[in-house]
This record gives sequence, C-alpha cells and structure tokens, in this order.
Amino acid sequence: MSVWSSLGAIVSSIGSGGAQIVDRLVQLVLARPEGTNSVGFTVAMIALSAKMAKADGVVTTDEIIAFRELFDVPPNEERNVARLFNLAQEDIAGFEVYAKKLADLFPYDRKTLLDILDGLFHIAKADGVVHESEIGYLSRVAEVFGIDDREFSRILARHVRNDGNPYEVLGLGPEASDGELKSHYRREVQETHPDRLIARGVPEEFVRIANDRLAALNEAWAKICAERGI
Repeated sequence: MSVWSSLGAIVSSIGSGGAQIVDRLVQLVLARPEGTNSVGFTVAMIALSAKMAKADGVVTTDEIIAFRELFDVPPNEERNVARLFNLAQEDIAGFEVYAKKLADLFPYDRKTLLDILDGLFHIAKADGVVHESEIGYLSRVAEVFGIDDREFSRILARHVRNDGNPYEVLGLGPEASDGELKSHYRREVQETHPDRLIARGVPEEFVRIANDRLAALNEAWAKICAERGI
C-alpha cells in the first residue's frame, strides 16, 4: 500500500473528527508496519503544517504551494490531504500535543525530526519572510522534539540567512582550524545527499529540502573560505 493510499485509509477511519485527532492518527500509523516511517512522516508534516498555519493566523497561497512542492499528492488523494489538514487545524489539542505524539513515531531517529523541522521552515518562509510567531512556534516544536537551542539556532540560520553567521550554519565556531572546518563541511555535504533523506523514508520530493540545505552549506563555506583565504 502506498503512502497516499495509507493516508486515505487513515483519514477515512477518522470519521467525523472530534478532539484529539492526533491520537487516532498515531494509532492508525503504528498499526501499519509497512512504510510506518514514510506514512508517519507525511502525517507529521501535514498535521504540524496545519497547526503552524495558526501561528500567524492565516494560511497563504504561497504556503499551500510550498507544501505541494514537498509532496507530490496524487489528484485522487488531494481531498484526503485537505481533510486531514482541516481536521488538524480544528482539533482542540495544542500543537505541543501533536509534536510530542508525532515525535514518538521516531524515538531514535533525530535526523528525521530535523527533516520535519526543515520542511516546516520551507513552508513558513514561502511568503518571503518567517514571522516571529512562526519562529516561536518552530522553536517550541524543536524543544518538544528534544532539539536544543544551539541546533535550532543553526537551523534558523540556514533558513533565514540574511548575511548571518556562516560558522553557525556550518555548526562549528570560528575557533575551529581550517582542517577541522573543511572535514566538517565535507561530512555535512555527504549527510545532506538526497539519497540519505530518501533512505530515512521521506518522500522523494523532499530533495528540494536537501538542495536548500546544500546551498546554505556551500554559501557558508564560501564565506568562510573568502574570510580566511583558504
């Protein structure tokens, strides 16, 4: 069963909705041993994107387009995706509840949680700016995911570059040697390869996230090289 067929079955099983939609989603995802990671990842992105839409009070066309850039939704499944998005927005459960229960789908998979945050940032900045309310939301989601302030600052610097600190984007301080920086940069580039994301069960369309990460790393490395004359 494909990710989207599984999602359709999940949405159909929810019925008329009601409170704590996420509980039903998690139960149904875990009941499907095949493709749990890919289905769970997609559910997490849809649900947390819906909750993020409330952070600044409005869902923009740009955000909808950005979501569709990340997920190639078959035409016959668009209604199910829209319904899940609406149910998540209407659910009385706070986004912390969603974040915690959805994070529990990946208890030992920190990289996938970082992928989810990158996807949320991609949607948040679709209208050209990441609003303070959205940063607050994403910071809290990161905290629930167990991602510390330093790592979140690095993610933020990668997405909201604006001539920011290239060392922060790379993940090392200016005290690091040229050799340390070069080795770290190469490891990061290797880990950013789209195949690594796909192997973790994220949709193939998420290659856009990998490309954005790579662009940020390359930009930061170029600035450091120019500054140091490497």
